[in-house]
Amino acid sequence: MSAFVTRFAPSPTGYLHRGHAYSALTAFEAAKRTGGDFLLRIEDIDATRCRPDFERAIFDDLHWLGLCWPEPVLKQSEQLPDYEAALESLRECGLVYRCFKTRRELAEEAQRAPHGPTMAHTGAALPSSEEVSLLDRDKPFAWRLSLAAASRHLGGFDDLTFVEKGAGPAGEAGLIRADPAVAGDIVLARKDVGVAYHLAVVVDDARQGVTDVVRGNDLFAACHSQRLLQALLNLPTPTYHHHPLLVGPDGKRYAKRDRAQSLREIRQSGVTASDLRRELGFSG
Repeated sequence: MSAFVTRFAPSPTGYLHRGHAYSALTAFEAAKRTGGDFLLRIEDIDATRCRPDFERAIFDDLHWLGLCWPEPVLKQSEQLPDYEAALESLRECGLVYRCFKTRRELAEEAQRAPHGPTMAHTGAALPSSEEVSLLDRDKPFAWRLSLAAASRHLGGFDDLTFVEKGAGPAGEAGLIRADPAVAGDIVLARKDVGVAYHLAVVVDDARQGVTDVVRGNDLFAACHSQRLLQALLNLPTPTYHHHPLLVGPDGKRYAKRDRAQSLREIRQSGVTASDLRRELGFSG
């Protein structure tokens, strides 16, 4: 394995668009410049939204762009026992608790926050008798990471830092002190989706020897929670390279939910990979 290992990790919940192409090419070119390795990872843990045809299109689109990667490709849906083992280690240390609040209840709670609406939730385990009663009634719950317990376990968060060699949305760069309170008690697993993104990604980055994470700066805030999980699970911390998001002529970022023109549609329109690479600022 080289000294520089990065990855592109799309979710097969829709077709890739120009924004994905820009991010994948940024990571691929960074690996090429350093003589490093570029990995492809399929983040398909959300069985309710992921589809095989979207996954096949990811491979087709990236090959069309001229990208290559080692085989076999890691698929998160095939690594569930490892995520469960990581969650179990956190449970054994008393670092997680069952949260029975619904999304609606959490949203209403956020609206009532004294300093304005917030999505950061903090809580604690329910009394044992109440929890047993809810479990007996098969009440759905999510496993949440307890910031209070994590702080006690680590002796505080003052030593949690990560290195940013790109830039966050507000220009954050250099040595950054992680602030897990930004996201509150994050969800690590739930019944409908299983393991959550934050837990899966830190386990996978460590498993694959990822040294440098190249991704859009919309994920910069995720570093705070992921850095905490790395410390709690004794996993290495990659160096981060966040890049600006690609935007369309209207100034809005490309997004699946906005039905951004897909790479599949671009290919079918007759645009060549070289044309698109040059449009995105890369050599043809």
